[in-house]
Amino acid sequence: MASHVVGYPRMGPKRELKFALESFWDGKTSAAALETVAKELRSSIWKQMVAAGVKLIPSNTFSYYDQVLDTTAMLGAVPPRYGFAGGEIGFDTYFSMARGNATLPAMEMTKWFDTNYHYIVPELGPEIKFAYSSHKAVAEYKEAKELGIDTVPVIVGPVSYLLLSKPAKGVAKTFNLLTLLDSILPIYKQVVSELEAAGATWVQFDEPSLVMDLEAHQLEAFPKAYSYLEASSLGVNLLVETYFADIPVETYKAITGLKGISAIGFDLIRGTKTLELIKEIGFPADKILFAGVVDGRNIWANDLAASLTVLESLESIVGKDKLVVSTSCSLLHTAVDLENETKLDSEIKSWLAFAAQKLIEVDALAKALAGQKDEAFFAVNASALASRRTSPRVTNEAVQKAAAALKTSDHRRATPVNIRLEQQQKKLNLPILPTTTIGSFPQTVELRRVRREFKINKISEEEYVSSIKEEIAKVVKLQEDLDIDVLVHGEPERNDMVEYFGEQLQGFAFTVNGWVQSYGSRCVKPPVIYGDVSRPKAMTVFWSKMAQSMTARPMKGMLTGPVTILNWSFVRNDQPRSETCMQIALAIKDEVEDLEAGGIQVIQIDEAALREGLPLRKAEHAYYLDWAVHGFRITNCGVQDTTQIHTHMCYSNFNDIIHSIIDMDADVITIENSRSDEKLLSVFREGVKYGAGIGPGVYDIHSPRIPSVEEIADRISKMLAVLETNILWVNPDCGLKTRKYTEVIPALTNVVAAAKLLRAQLASAK
Repeated sequence: MASHVVGYPRMGPKRELKFALESFWDGKTSAAALETVAKELRSSIWKQMVAAGVKLIPSNTFSYYDQVLDTTAMLGAVPPRYGFAGGEIGFDTYFSMARGNATLPAMEMTKWFDTNYHYIVPELGPEIKFAYSSHKAVAEYKEAKELGIDTVPVIVGPVSYLLLSKPAKGVAKTFNLLTLLDSILPIYKQVVSELEAAGATWVQFDEPSLVMDLEAHQLEAFPKAYSYLEASSLGVNLLVETYFADIPVETYKAITGLKGISAIGFDLIRGTKTLELIKEIGFPADKILFAGVVDGRNIWANDLAASLTVLESLESIVGKDKLVVSTSCSLLHTAVDLENETKLDSEIKSWLAFAAQKLIEVDALAKALAGQKDEAFFAVNASALASRRTSPRVTNEAVQKAAAALKTSDHRRATPVNIRLEQQQKKLNLPILPTTTIGSFPQTVELRRVRREFKINKISEEEYVSSIKEEIAKVVKLQEDLDIDVLVHGEPERNDMVEYFGEQLQGFAFTVNGWVQSYGSRCVKPPVIYGDVSRPKAMTVFWSKMAQSMTARPMKGMLTGPVTILNWSFVRNDQPRSETCMQIALAIKDEVEDLEAGGIQVIQIDEAALREGLPLRKAEHAYYLDWAVHGFRITNCGVQDTTQIHTHMCYSNFNDIIHSIIDMDADVITIENSRSDEKLLSVFREGVKYGAGIGPGVYDIHSPRIPSVEEIADRISKMLAVLETNILWVNPDCGLKTRKYTEVIPALTNVVAAAKLLRAQLASAK
């Protein structure tokens, strides 16, 4: 029985690629040195899979930024502004598209479906000239083969690639991107032909768009694409891989009827209804089923006995030689190796499986299905699952009772937002177009050293507090010198916005090396929510009060909202996510009220990931948005009208949930805008009325590029064309922690200058 893995984490167990990328970007190491690190990581990953017993091992899942950008490079689909003259795409062009450069902005970045991973959005139009410009897929296959390892090259499928793209600037928004299919298929065909010539027997095309609500013309593109590719792959088996959700009925019928493919992969963790379709409709006899029964998006140990039962039922439908055991999706979304967690509580550790352990689970299930069941391994697994079900540390009856009581109210603030804003303005006395930042300031090497040494008891608490206080004072003075209106303390005590809160909440566990890639070199370390959540004591009040004491200007209290904490954690899978969210909301509510009691007049509750958690199928949107928005409102329903509640969202498509954003009833929302061609503004041009404060971002903080005063002023002017002057705020897209002070200071100087320029223009126009 064959075993397969959809994809694997690429950063390395100690984030080796992250540090190599950042060293290269800083000009400290060469391209050759970066490529050496990458090659060593790929070799290590492939050998690890061989050792774990995986038979169908993926290649070309390694990326220097993301797999969609890799596909853009493969197709030579470089926007003209980057000056690409043809040939093989190099690092300069590749990273300019991803990050921008001194003179050019980066391409738009957005979330990869409903995950915290990001991709660079292709910009396409009818005039684009595609050309085979990156041979990475073939090169990596050959690289593995030289090690004696035969792999399955993985490529973003042609239809999903186009559906994940957007019309380039100047191209009509109504442009049908699928009309470009005929232009890119010859390049895909050439790649498959080269892989076949190199010895490949399988090629995996990731088509996650198949789980979406597709229109008829979109669905029709799949048989067209794969019939074309079939003609070029007589010696290669084509696998179409889907993941992240159920397959709609009509899509299931269409995909199982495709003539040009040998196998189909399904996510049977988040796609339990797909399992029912297989049982009810059947599965074609001429195809192989890749059954994704090992969760690629969470870190809980697999229920091996239950998975084996599912596999046996599938085997009875498709046949013994037509079933492959697989992961539900790429393991990119999990941490790398549980063996690196030497400080994790032993009981909780027994409940978990990171990517390396999931390889072993896949192999164990494949062998068990083939009649070679490892009884001891299965017994240990069953014991761990029983331990988790009965552990007293999982359940807190008081928390469950409090969360259940939340259903009796919608937790709305009694006073309408327009009246609240008037009362807040009397107290805050802000200018029009008030300026602020989103929360974090650059995390310097020295700052990271202080936090690290405090964590290992190398410095005392007194020394730690003194160092953090000094850093806060610097950030406060800098903002005052820049003449920013509403200040932040810069979050020097926090490594990560979710990890920081999770460390102080009961029901959370933490890893040392459980890093997961978010985009480029950016890694996060999601906390593990294993039990009921509560707040034992105040978490941020000490630092916020300290910061406020340093200035007469309003100082924002900075919190992470319940939906974002949920969506950026590894969440327990033994109760509905909505119930866990309500528990977190109650904990944050306690913190909000303590901040207000401590004299903090402006409190920001970030919900950066609210849109990210939106289900992929439209029929499920309303239910999710109902409990997610309710969770946010719970956090601040008890504050006074004069306390201003901000929230922040970043790097997603918000237009389709704008009414839910309004329903959150925040006083002010700051939201990503500058990197997405200001498409957020289109929703207001179309007539949506927004009465609360709003700050569409004017500075892309994920690029080293410093926008000019004129550029920022132009963005503000576009906002003023669709938004009332008295509700508009001026701010960056997101927090500044990933940037350097040499970038932040001139950029914020320009932000403030642009705001003042527009204030003067507005005043003179009266």
